[in-house]
Formats: sequence, C-alpha cells, structure tokens
Amino acid sequence: MACHFCDTLHTAAAVPEGTAARCKRCGVLLYQNRTASLVRVTAFSLTALILMGIVHAFPFLTMEANGIRTELNLARAARELIREGSPAIGWCVAVFTIAAPLVLAGGMLYVCGPLLAGRAAPGARQVARWLSRTEPWNMIEVFLLGVLVSLMKLGQMADLSFGVGFWAFAALMVCMAGAAAGIDQHELWDRLEVAGE
Repeated sequence: MACHFCDTLHTAAAVPEGTAARCKRCGVLLYQNRTASLVRVTAFSLTALILMGIVHAFPFLTMEANGIRTELNLARAARELIREGSPAIGWCVAVFTIAAPLVLAGGMLYVCGPLLAGRAAPGARQVARWLSRTEPWNMIEVFLLGVLVSLMKLGQMADLSFGVGFWAFAALMVCMAGAAAGIDQHELWDRLEVAGE
C-alpha cells in the first residue's frame, strides 16, 4: 500500500480493532480498524431505512396562506416540480434525496449485515465497489440546506410548520453520515476477503 501523502510503500497488514496503521515516514493515517465498525454501520443503515419510511409516510412541510393549507412530502415535492415545469429539478430531487439514500443504506446493510456473522452475502464485493463509487451522489444534506434557505424566503409569504417528515429527514442525514463514516474502506475489503466472498 502506498501512502497517499508521500508515496512510501508499506505492507498492508491487519491491525487490531480500535487501532490504525500510519505511514512510517510522514505519520499520515493509512487505514484503521474502528471499534465495532460493522455493528455501527449496520445499526445506522437499518435506522436510516426506518427513517426513510417515516419521511415518506408523514408530511415534510405544511404551508398555509390565504386560508389554503398544503402538506408536502418529498415524493409529492418531486412530482409537483416535474408537473409545474421544472422536470430537471424534480428528477434531481427524486434521484438524489429519495433513490440514492435508499440504495446506499440498503447496500451498506446488505454488505455489512452478513459480515457480522462472519460470512459475505452473494455479490457483496460488487455491491461494495458500487457503493464506494455512488456515495458522493447521496445529497440529502445539500437538499436540507436548500430547503432551509428557501423556507426563510417562503416564511414571509405563508405560515410554515415542519412536519414529522422534516425531523425524520434531519435524523436521516445524521444516520447516513454515521453509516458512511462507520467503516474504513480498507477494513471493509479485508473483512470481505476473510469472509471468502
């Protein structure tokens, strides 16, 4: 393994749980074996999937203006954007805030769940490879920031209230970040190799 900072070559040996491998020359972190990483990733991924159900089952935002009350959730927001002449934005909302987090959380659960029992799911290497490539497409934090900025402007024209779906979405953002940061890629590939997938 080459250090990404100084290019010093190292033998990538297994490290005990809770420790890390550092470059002999510059001291930069090469990889680490986090404590209870599989449990953490599995728990965060499962929680994220449950929160996604809550996000889609309950209103995200309620607006009331001139006696007209409107409740929105993510799927309806994407449909309305597509229907009202902004199909590109509507499809981006659907892909990056609904589909990508669902696939990412489900994929991490599929890969890491069976590894808790010491075995790999069929096709786990391909799913792990695909997850590492698609992780940057999960943009729920960008969407949440955009919503908050938009709400500052909408708050002057209508009475707004956050629904259960909004708070579940905020918790979902934390869970997705925890799941993505829960395991080092080098450690994940080592565990897949030991499990014999």
